[in-house]
Amino acid sequence: MPTIDTVVIGAGHAGLAMSRLLCDAQHEHVVLDQGRVAERWRTERWDSLHLLTPNWMTRLPGAVYVGEDPEGYLAAGELVSHLEGYAAAFGAPVRTGTRVEQVTASGDGFLVVTDRGTWRARNVVVATGPWGRPFVPRGIGRLSPDVAVVTANRYRNPGSLPPGGVLVVGASSSGLQIADELQRAGRDVVVSVGRHTRMPRRYRGMDIFWWLERTGRLSRTIDEVADARAARSEPSMQLVGRNEPDRFAQDLDLASLQERGVRVAGRLDGARGRAVRFHDDLSVTTTQAERRMRRFLDAVDTHVEATGLSREVWSATRPAPVATSGALTRLDLAAEGIGAVVLATGYRPDHRWLRVPVTGADGAIQQYRGVTAAPGLYVVGQRFQHRRDSGFIDGARHDARAVLDDLTRTGRTPVDATPADVSE
Repeated sequence: MPTIDTVVIGAGHAGLAMSRLLCDAQHEHVVLDQGRVAERWRTERWDSLHLLTPNWMTRLPGAVYVGEDPEGYLAAGELVSHLEGYAAAFGAPVRTGTRVEQVTASGDGFLVVTDRGTWRARNVVVATGPWGRPFVPRGIGRLSPDVAVVTANRYRNPGSLPPGGVLVVGASSSGLQIADELQRAGRDVVVSVGRHTRMPRRYRGMDIFWWLERTGRLSRTIDEVADARAARSEPSMQLVGRNEPDRFAQDLDLASLQERGVRVAGRLDGARGRAVRFHDDLSVTTTQAERRMRRFLDAVDTHVEATGLSREVWSATRPAPVATSGALTRLDLAAEGIGAVVLATGYRPDHRWLRVPVTGADGAIQQYRGVTAAPGLYVVGQRFQHRRDSGFIDGARHDARAVLDDLTRTGRTPVDATPADVSE
């Protein structure tokens, strides 16, 4: 059985960030992934998807964006190429096509069982990201079988859905982007709205992420928030990354979709046959999101005045409010000609292969700054792992650095760290 110091599980941006730092520290390791580098960006994203973050935020250890469009947004395929090039540039020891089936504690380390052999490791870094299994709301299974139900990670484009209208469940970034694309393709669209985070794409002439970084919001740590669980479950922002000439003027939110004929409803309450019910909570939900957005924009305005930026940025213009009168509470899918439901309802942790007692009741890995209660077991790339930007590509470098510091400080080096072929 081959022995190695550290096994990193996952070859996405977080796993590669960890690998780069381990390489720089001359710390022997291997990166295992059941697919290819950035596999989820290849196979679990819709065709038109672009990053929410501008290109200048595509920062990883030892690499920054050097292209010609720092204000643009990488398409999913471009990100795949970027991460492949990043891995090749420092010779990341990635073994693709290697599915981890089980991780168990063994002596002073771990056994990492894969479909291509077993590794004995003193350290394991879980870098599989915040995505696990798609969350399917209760009652969806009672829909008529002739209604197509597709989770967001399986949606590809309007042509991949049956003809007719579409009900999109979920109003965070994925739900609104999919609803926007479907409406532009000529589909009738209804959006079921749950908790969401509303933000303009640009404010006072600058990308919203510029303001989030400038005001220190992205570097805020979990120690600075009143409710860590709520912070980690905060919905993603209603944003879209576009590279068209008019990208600076385009916001994506419920109000802009309503202007184009998209109908909105409250949270999904139940479904049976071809009938769907919604909670009468749209006004409350949108009011809460509006209040949070305006509180942040007020903070930006205060920052502008305090730092003398008034002459450098545009005047303040706030997004239009969402109309909530006449919101749907019931929908007859057959009568409305709706043949598909797209579930953009987020994900739940899925670490069934991790046989070490470090997960909580919700299935999430319990950690502080990437360090778990099991010595030598770490995690990187979780949402708000330590900083608010932990879940973004840009934030993985901070979490990976904290993990490296702890990993090297413990001096957990095996006696035999000779790399070996585990293909047998």
